[in-house]
Amino acid sequence: MAVQPDMEKKGFLQTVGDAAGDVFTRITAGISPGEFRRMLRGEAPGRPNPRLKPHSDTFLLHIKPTYYHESVTRFTHTFRLGLLSTYIFLFEVITGIYLMIWYAPSPDRAYADMLYLLSNVPFGQFMRDMHRLGAELMVALVTLHMVRTYLTGSYKPPRQFTWFTGVILLVVTLFLSFSGYLLPWDQLAFWAVTIGTSMAEAVPPAVVGETVNLLARGAPDIGANGLLRFYLLHVLFLPLVLFLFFFVHYYKVVHYGISLPANEEEVGQDTANKIPADRRVYFLPDVLIDETVFLLAFTAFTVVASTFFFTAPLESIANPQVTPLHTVAPWYFYWLQGMLKIADKTIAGVVLPGVLLVLLMAIPYLDPNPSRRAKDRRVAIISGIVAGVIMIILSWMGTPQYAAQAAPAVEVVQELMPEEGAGLVREIGYSEVPLGVYDSREHPSELFEPVNCPIPVQIWSRIPVISVMLPRCEENMHDVLHEFETSIQAWQKSDPDFNNAYGILTVTQEQAQLKRLNWQVFWQDSTGLDSSFERHFFLHENSLYWEEYGFKDFSFLTESEEAEQ
Repeated sequence: MAVQPDMEKKGFLQTVGDAAGDVFTRITAGISPGEFRRMLRGEAPGRPNPRLKPHSDTFLLHIKPTYYHESVTRFTHTFRLGLLSTYIFLFEVITGIYLMIWYAPSPDRAYADMLYLLSNVPFGQFMRDMHRLGAELMVALVTLHMVRTYLTGSYKPPRQFTWFTGVILLVVTLFLSFSGYLLPWDQLAFWAVTIGTSMAEAVPPAVVGETVNLLARGAPDIGANGLLRFYLLHVLFLPLVLFLFFFVHYYKVVHYGISLPANEEEVGQDTANKIPADRRVYFLPDVLIDETVFLLAFTAFTVVASTFFFTAPLESIANPQVTPLHTVAPWYFYWLQGMLKIADKTIAGVVLPGVLLVLLMAIPYLDPNPSRRAKDRRVAIISGIVAGVIMIILSWMGTPQYAAQAAPAVEVVQELMPEEGAGLVREIGYSEVPLGVYDSREHPSELFEPVNCPIPVQIWSRIPVISVMLPRCEENMHDVLHEFETSIQAWQKSDPDFNNAYGILTVTQEQAQLKRLNWQVFWQDSTGLDSSFERHFFLHENSLYWEEYGFKDFSFLTESEEAEQ
């Protein structure tokens, strides 16, 4: 049996060690095991610097700078907003591909696929929550990244085009999130997108607006064609556009460097790429370790938030014949919805947003001030703050609380048991809503023992008009009745046509595992005329609203298993 010369000379262990080291060096594109150990120990690199080789030999590191100015590596300089925005987009791609496996963009299947995803697919609910949370965070972080860039004056020469591509990325991010809004095919998504696309119809002249609206919806009303178009926009076209402009944007960032703190440069000068040797922080290993730890911590935050605190909503199936009360756009378009309440649809939905977009793109070219220092940019900073305050006010105006409220009686019931969404009653669950008649002026006239009350501790109701003592498991019902009475009293103070009001809630057993909740509100208007409002809802034992919102009550599952045995 022949023996390799190297093994004869070095021995078996040394030969295997050298081979493993060679493989490691190839994988790391030039970093030997010894150099890797020196990196971990924080030792300075040798000369020539072997830690620069991966930047020239690998694609992923080729687009990263080999070193940074130490001033820009401080967290408070950029808050890592650009890094987080990029990371979340990759995060969205991964979770989105997982969701695509179980989804078909058809009105006949979309909603059923969502239910299947949430109930039968491993980690389906978790992945959807992560995807939705990531979409919300991506919009917020890209916006904050633009705000930071503006406030620090980092859009000034030579970075005008970098800002321009950043504005495009912000717009694409908004539309990417909005295009995914329709895909669950529930009432919330359907009507929000219906309202959003209707603004396209306001584009002058009328023939252009109608054509744009038809192209967006695929038909006069959103249906199969519209859902398919939004799906293709969301998973294909918009991600490709975002990829394209991201690489252009990032190339400019690397080419010109991250702008230094304004107080470290002379006015009108840009020295981001002129980094003295004693102020260099190399990407390997310092920046890489810093970014890796930061992204791991951020990932842990999103996982915990999605698991315990955030739930992507899913309302009832889309119904073009029923418009839910208080239909709103996604939160990042509240400002646009607010403008639509106070101005013509063409002006508020087309002209003003278009002017705003042009102004954002033109900011670097309209600002003649060469200084990035805050004391020299008072007008620009104050203008930005004023614009931000206006956006916040318009966003508040876009909520249902401004100029979109229904009659007081309708709002009282809507708060407790909304047409879409959970509301306080559904959150507490089937077993915690006892049968009976509840009058906001006095104690219940009928009361049945609720199920699952293992703790016979007595408590006093927090509602002054109810003086009976109830088991602890009815404490949640007290919250409902207290809110019922409180809401009625609040509306009486604010509406002169809502006087001497009171409410009655009747809970009956409609059939097995199904309760009917009949809400009645009685009042007198300013002329003394009696009026009333009535609405009923059904609450099923297995609806699991309380599980979604944190009230873990699975007793009915145990009962079913016992019955089968």
